Amino acid sequence: MPACASVAISDVLVQPMDQQKNMLMNFREILKQGPVDASAPCRIDMGGTLDLSTFYLPLQHLRPCTFNVALELRTRACISSFQSGKLKVSSHGFESIVVDASSAPFGHPLGLMLAVASFFHADGIHIEIRSASPPRSALGGSSVAAVALIWAFYKAMHRAGDPMPERTAVALLSHAIEQSVAGVPCGMQDQLAAVFGGVNAWHWTAQPPAVPFRRQVVATGASCTTFQRHILVAYCGAPHVSKDVNATWAKQFIAGQHRRQWYEIVDCCRRFIDALVVGDYPKAQDMMDRETDIRRDLTPEVLDDVGTQLVAAARAQNCGARFTGAGGGGCLWALGAPADLNLLRPAWEAILSCRQSAKILDAGIDVVGLL
Repeated sequence: MPACASVAISDVLVQPMDQQKNMLMNFREILKQGPVDASAPCRIDMGGTLDLSTFYLPLQHLRPCTFNVALELRTRACISSFQSGKLKVSSHGFESIVVDASSAPFGHPLGLMLAVASFFHADGIHIEIRSASPPRSALGGSSVAAVALIWAFYKAMHRAGDPMPERTAVALLSHAIEQSVAGVPCGMQDQLAAVFGGVNAWHWTAQPPAVPFRRQVVATGASCTTFQRHILVAYCGAPHVSKDVNATWAKQFIAGQHRRQWYEIVDCCRRFIDALVVGDYPKAQDMMDRETDIRRDLTPEVLDDVGTQLVAAARAQNCGARFTGAGGGGCLWALGAPADLNLLRPAWEAILSCRQSAKILDAGIDVVGLL
C-alpha cells in the first residue's frame, strides 16, 4: 500500500499543546474517583536504528525505512491516587520507588515514568506498570510503557472534561520525553507500533515541519492472519540494554565509520518490505538474514550464545531470523513458511531449555494499538 501523506507537526500537536494550560489540574483529586488505566502493544522489528535522526537524515537520499509488527503482548499503565507531593512507581522486575514529585530522578531505571509524570506536573500519583512481555526483552517495553502512561494521563484529563489528543501526538510526545532523559539518540518505531498496532513499514523523511515519518500498512485484516502464520518469536532468557548497542552504532556512524554497511542495511530493509508486500517470503528471509549478518559484523554482541544458536537453527530450517530492537539479549524472531516454522519450534525449544526464563512467546498480531 502507498504511504500516507505527510502531516505537519504543528497540526498534530495543536490539541495536546492547547491542553497544556490545563495540566495544573489536580490529578490526585481526579483519581480519587477511581484509577485510570491504558495499554499498548510491544513489537518485533526489522531495520531498527534507522528511525534515529542521526541515521535517517544523512541517509535521506536512500529513502530509509523500518518495519515492525505489534504483538498481543500488552503493557498496561495504571494511575491512582497516592500521598500528596509524592510519586510512586511500581513495575514487575524493578524495585518500587517513592520520591518527592518536585525532585524525581529521571536517571533511575524507572525514571522515564517519572519524567512522564513530571511533564503532566502530577503529584500524589501511584503509577503501576504491568507488562505481558518479559522485562528488558528488546520488544520496546519501556517506550510502550511511556506511551500507555501518557494515554492514561490524558484519560484522566478527559475525565475532567478535556478532549483526547490525536494518536500521532502521543507517539511524538512519548519519543520527545524519552529522548530528553535517555542521554543517547532514540528512535520512534517503538512508540508508533504501540500507538497504531498492526503490521507496518515506517518511512523516515526529512521535510520539516512535517511529521518525520510516513506509515505504510503492509498487512491488514485477513492478511495479518496469514502473516502471523509465518513468524515465530522467542525470548532468550537474558535481558538487554539497547542504549549500549545503539550508542555504539551512533558513535561509529557519526565518526564516518561503516557508512557502506549502513547503505546496505537501508537497501535490505527496503527490499524486505517490498518482498513482504507481494508475499515473497523467501526474498524477505534473504534480506532479513543479510541485514542481521551486517549488524553482527559491526557489533558481534548483538547476539549472545543462545541467540547465535537460534539464528543457526532457523537458517538450517530454511527460515530467516533476526534479533529484536538493538539485540544484545532479549528476543529473536523467525520468518518462514508455516511448515518450516513448525519444524523450527521444537529445535528452538530445545535450545531455550538451557535458560530457566527463556521460552517461545505465543503472541498474535495486535491490530488495535493504544487502548
